[in-house]
Amino acid sequence: MKPETKSLKAVIFDWAGTVIDHGSRAPANVVVEVFRQRAIDITIEEARGPMGRAKRDHLATVAAMPRINAAWLERHGRVPSDSDIDELYSNFLPLQKTTLAQHCDVIPGIPETVAECRRRGLKIGGTTGYTQELMDVVMPLAKANGYAPDVSACTDDVPQGRPAPWMLFHVAEALNVYPVRAIVAVDDTPVGIQAGVNAGVWTVAVTRTGNALGLSQQEVEQLAPAELTRRLAAAEQEFRAVGADYIIESVADLIPVLNEIEAKLNSD
Repeated sequence: MKPETKSLKAVIFDWAGTVIDHGSRAPANVVVEVFRQRAIDITIEEARGPMGRAKRDHLATVAAMPRINAAWLERHGRVPSDSDIDELYSNFLPLQKTTLAQHCDVIPGIPETVAECRRRGLKIGGTTGYTQELMDVVMPLAKANGYAPDVSACTDDVPQGRPAPWMLFHVAEALNVYPVRAIVAVDDTPVGIQAGVNAGVWTVAVTRTGNALGLSQQEVEQLAPAELTRRLAAAEQEFRAVGADYIIESVADLIPVLNEIEAKLNSD
């Protein structure tokens, strides 16, 4: 018999761009820098393309982009090898670790939204493309700034990162919540939404605060209204294409979505 549920039991949030680091700027800037160290200039847009994946996978995906692959061939006389990706990754980790402390501010509205989720009896989980070593920097700072999930999974906790669903399953098991339709996953990257789709959970994509815009809160506020509307619409279209159930600008807008999901569960 198919398991049924009439209420939600947990919300699992991505970290950078979803609950901390408005614009998910820390990882993007470091990706640009590690390629620059190998004399390869990449754009911030190229660096952001695979955001949400495990960081070694992220670097390998960037290196395989046709323009970057050709630039590497021209500069180094060969295309990037596995050992080159290993070197990029080994350079990425310490550099990312040193920059994280400046990018752990909790996005406005997160503590209040999480508090309301807990008031409703929902458990709170986290997933990330970061390793545990990096999250050891992030989590205490985020907690001091008002956000601490019950459980969080990193890429080195599972055999494969996003878009595989394993981190979501890992958190669900640790929280002891099931069935999957009692779980909501919130993420600011298409690959994170794909992971949620693959897990069978409800998926909520975040546009304004995350990788889709890639801007600090101040930079967003300085955008012309028409340009902001255009960018948000483009992000929404991308998330729709990968199967997002709902799209919001910020986690601060999540509670009405949870109400709608609960209403659907009770009408089935």
